[in-house]
Amino acid sequence: MTTPTRRKPHLFRYLLIGFFTVAPLWVTWLVFDFLFGLLAHAGAPFIRALAHLLRPLSDTLAAWLLNADVQYALAALFTLVLLYLIGLFATFVIGKKLIATVEYWVGRLPLVQTIYGATKRFLQTVSKPPVPGQRVVLISFPSPDMKAVGLITKVMKDADSGQELAVVYVPTSPNPTSGYIEILPLANVVMTDWTMEEAMSFVMTGGTNAPESVHFNNPPHAATEVQPE
Repeated sequence: MTTPTRRKPHLFRYLLIGFFTVAPLWVTWLVFDFLFGLLAHAGAPFIRALAHLLRPLSDTLAAWLLNADVQYALAALFTLVLLYLIGLFATFVIGKKLIATVEYWVGRLPLVQTIYGATKRFLQTVSKPPVPGQRVVLISFPSPDMKAVGLITKVMKDADSGQELAVVYVPTSPNPTSGYIEILPLANVVMTDWTMEEAMSFVMTGGTNAPESVHFNNPPHAATEVQPE
């Protein structure tokens, strides 16, 4: 009668060990499957169009291209190649002029311009901080005794006092694409030496993957050493 009671703790222990062994691989697979799915979804219309064009020449090749697994892989690969070619083309003078022309016409469409402009500004902020130095910061949120990791997206001034204010995006865990927008005095922002990769890893893993140390508060009587560009 004592054997089952002895086995239960061992069973539960090994189940936990198995879960914690597989969970990181499973989460990694989910992330890559999501990204790969986006790429495949974007390239699928081009693969289907190619299959229809090839059908008069080779019905077998067209059917192969329309196979779900083949189409999934080729569509993702096609999207990656297309993005690479667009990035390469955008570095040339003619590419920059063409993009500027497209943006000009997009800017003339009210609703489209709003969405496009907001998205472009956000991506520019991700690639280039609005203030010199590190963009990953800590702010007192949701209470003065608690800190949240945030990203400075913009620096502006108080219309009355001229005080510099930081617009900080606070991503939520484990999905950093959702979060909060906070406006606070720039002097109250605690600068970190974290990279964007470290900050995103911190958020997506629920804080388990974090650097060994961080400045929790600004030095006493020290002003924040950043200025808006």
